[in-house]
Amino acid sequence: MDLTLLTAFIPTFFFVSITPGMCMTLAMTLGMSIGVRRTLWMMCGELVGVAIVAIAAVMGVAAVMLNYPQLFSALKWLGGAYLFWLGISMWRNKGKMSMNLDAPTETRRGQLISQGFITAIANPKGWAFMISLLPPFINPEMPMAPQMLGLLSIILLTEFIALMVYANGGKSLRLFLGRGDNLNYLNRIAGSLMMGVGLWLAIG
Repeated sequence: MDLTLLTAFIPTFFFVSITPGMCMTLAMTLGMSIGVRRTLWMMCGELVGVAIVAIAAVMGVAAVMLNYPQLFSALKWLGGAYLFWLGISMWRNKGKMSMNLDAPTETRRGQLISQGFITAIANPKGWAFMISLLPPFINPEMPMAPQMLGLLSIILLTEFIALMVYANGGKSLRLFLGRGDNLNYLNRIAGSLMMGVGLWLAIG
């Protein structure tokens, strides 16, 4: 790999990853509502989605997505509507993701993985960012596969670190506010954030 391009890519992508966005807000919300350990399942889905978006952007698949905007739009709206519905359930202190410190809820792993995956691949800003960011850091005179593997490793590691930062931030907020009457208030904060992510995904 071109080490000069690599050293420039690391701080660039770290800055972008740590910036608040849909996936980071989702990580914070889930860290607040179900804890960091179970939020790791959402992170797995999100990282797979990010990897697919990055590879597709480099391979030019994004151009195909742009030629069929109806499919992309439908995916965005379905994913956004589902997250919004979850947010309403949390706000009303109902559903599996509502916080109950006396009886912790169990959330299905598949549900969490799909949330992260859909949020990652249906984020138009994520596609636009990968399309604009990755090509300048690829040296056309060098083999593509090793470069893509190196960039993808950096992307996934950086994204995971940022997700963990936000999820732990949500957990800390839960510990700070999750006492007594504050629990309903905390459910409403988490539910509002989840609804916000859903709207962001649908209309973003």
